[in-house]
Amino acid sequence: MLVEVEMDNLKGIKRTSYAGLINEKQVGQEVVLMGWIQRSRNLGSLIFADIRDREGLAQIVFDSELNSDLFEKAKNLKSEYVVAVKGKIRERSSKNPNIKTGNVELLADELRILSKAEVPPIYVKDDDNVSENMRLKYRTLDLRKPFMQNNLKTRSKLYKLTRDFFYEEGFIEVETPILTKPTPEGARDYLVPSRVNPGKFYALPQSPQLMKQLLMVSGLDKYIQITKCFRDEDLRFNRQPEFTQIDMELSFIDEEDIFAVNERYLKKIFKEMIGVDIKTPIRRMPYKEAMTKYGSDKPDLRFEMELKDFSEVFKNSEFKVFADTISTGGSVRGICVKNGANLLARKAVDKLSDFVKTYGAKGLAWVKYVDGDFSGPAAKFIDKEKDEVISIAKAEDGDLILFVADSDKVVFDSLGNLRVHLAKELNLIPEDVYELVWITEFPLFEYDDEEKRYVAVHHPFTHPFDEDLEYMLTDPKRVRARAYDIVINGDEMGGGSIRISDQEMQKIAFKALGFSEEDAQNKFGFLLDAFKYGVPPHGGLAYGLDRLVMLFTKSENLRDVIAFPKTQSASCLMTGAPTELSQAQLGEVHIKVLEDDK
Repeated sequence: MLVEVEMDNLKGIKRTSYAGLINEKQVGQEVVLMGWIQRSRNLGSLIFADIRDREGLAQIVFDSELNSDLFEKAKNLKSEYVVAVKGKIRERSSKNPNIKTGNVELLADELRILSKAEVPPIYVKDDDNVSENMRLKYRTLDLRKPFMQNNLKTRSKLYKLTRDFFYEEGFIEVETPILTKPTPEGARDYLVPSRVNPGKFYALPQSPQLMKQLLMVSGLDKYIQITKCFRDEDLRFNRQPEFTQIDMELSFIDEEDIFAVNERYLKKIFKEMIGVDIKTPIRRMPYKEAMTKYGSDKPDLRFEMELKDFSEVFKNSEFKVFADTISTGGSVRGICVKNGANLLARKAVDKLSDFVKTYGAKGLAWVKYVDGDFSGPAAKFIDKEKDEVISIAKAEDGDLILFVADSDKVVFDSLGNLRVHLAKELNLIPEDVYELVWITEFPLFEYDDEEKRYVAVHHPFTHPFDEDLEYMLTDPKRVRARAYDIVINGDEMGGGSIRISDQEMQKIAFKALGFSEEDAQNKFGFLLDAFKYGVPPHGGLAYGLDRLVMLFTKSENLRDVIAFPKTQSASCLMTGAPTELSQAQLGEVHIKVLEDDK
């Protein structure tokens, strides 16, 4: 029969060690451990209980022959009870090599039950295989899991390393406003109504971009901030409506200065976080080369399978699909899958056609190269060009060649993503290899078919290449940006640019984007006004801290490296946010909610 136990307290007792840190050197010592009961096992005269804290597990022993009252109290222990236990460390007779405290245990002589727990709706263990929605709803329980605690500790370590590094480099940490002015470019803003200014709104910052530029105008010279940013956009597995950014800006610099300080930073955090020595200087690759070779401005360089351009070969081809595409300004490109003829059956290859259609392609043409000849649906159409195709693709016996014919955008999207998909399917990506690359020379503008105007690829404050200035208003698509992204294993980890530091050039950039002088002054007048009083050449970069933590913890989901993330519908299952407001609350901020038309 269990004894009804009243809750104890901490009066007169202090924790002396974390449970997950006790070891053989402490044998014979008296310690006090505090934490949660992972599980308890009653073997008749002995009760074994595992206590868990942020450092790990330790085994506690309650012996009925040594203390019958304590033993009776220990019978009440259940999963997730919060306890304090005092006793002596002793060597375990049956050691457990699976936990770091597996050579010792605590023989208890005092037990305090600090808090009871109901049966938890999810197990507190790494391999519980529970749905993500349940994990997010009961996030406090989910965060007790060892892998989640390790992820958050890794995140904390990155915070400290980052601040230590940039402080040593002479950077000054400055907090920029969270309530700021809505921006007309980029993603949608999260808007905040002003109670004291009826009908007016703040925006939560998508980044501290303009504020950090103004700090350079202010003479601060080197700025750093680890900050929250907000974007109201459709979510993917590596996106959140609020995210953390390592943000920096420097004065009197050029791209090489930015690269140098960040390569020192990356070298430090890779070594300190995962013990990897990265090679510096990091490779630089122009945007055009990245797209041409890999179909992506964030190429994964851990494997080959480069895109090949067959447009010249097929421009006069009898294969009408290819020839017509080229004649209307498109291209025919492909990838050669080594030994793909043997690795991929016909049905598997056909499924790849469905894959590229999700990126806008009309289909996928393919041939297998076996015993010196082509086979497959496209073989009879390209027989005349066979030798040239083999030469360009560098095909060998047993290879599979895949083609997409369409506009360059569709071709690059389709083959770039297909390249990565196949590498994963065929296990071509080596583990524990890190390939870093700077992508440079991005286009400054791109044409938006919906808005019928040019928009900034990054933002309107990026400095163009000096030799491209003449095209700013006459041929914007030719203008290259002094922008750069740092890409690691196919993921963009950060990006930045040299900024426009001349008032007249900034006005030209706004004009190229379709802003009238009045619009530009209304939206960015505070920046233009500041530029009247002396602006140093400046530039910067921002990392996605969440993505770096994903990299260092080998997490596949961004939500596993954030304490309290949102779902793909930008909601919080734990708190129920966002929620409806009362009429009184809405009235205070001068807002009326309209009902949807049914």
